[in-house]
Amino acid sequence: ELISSLRSKLRTLWEERELVLSDARECAERGEELEATVRELCKPNEFERYMMFIGDLEKVVSLLLCLSSRLARVQNAMRRIDGNTDAEEKQSLNERHKLLSRQREDAKDLKENLDRRERVVSGILAKYLTEQQLQDYRRFVQLKTSLLIEQKDLEEQIKFFEEQLGNLEKSIP
Repeated sequence: ELISSLRSKLRTLWEERELVLSDARECAERGEELEATVRELCKPNEFERYMMFIGDLEKVVSLLLCLSSRLARVQNAMRRIDGNTDAEEKQSLNERHKLLSRQREDAKDLKENLDRRERVVSGILAKYLTEQQLQDYRRFVQLKTSLLIEQKDLEEQIKFFEEQLGNLEKSIP
């Protein structure tokens, strides 16, 4: 029953992932349309700023998500430490935790910098775009970010359930 339940949950997650990927493709198409509009209306250096911001948006959000996920796994491993855990493993987990925490703080600084750059880009676009186009741009940035988060979350859940299913299948003779 448990194996059947895990397989069912995985099928549901895979379907959700396909929907999110479809939404991401639609979002990318909107992004390309927006890019063409910005290229047409803005000066080359302003367009370059816009493109750098959009490219960095995905990188910084993905970095933050990845580091947060890795940090959570290390924290879970640290919670499982008991009297039988050897000192070397404890030290290794503590060092990884410190490193990932520092890296995540650095990534948060990058995100704050990115948020400032977004305000600059928004100011530039406000000179050229209609109010409706500006709202479309803001929705695009918000949607792109939320789809990245949702995609990463689904990937993590799928990985977790696949590991659970694999472990369970191995444990049954």
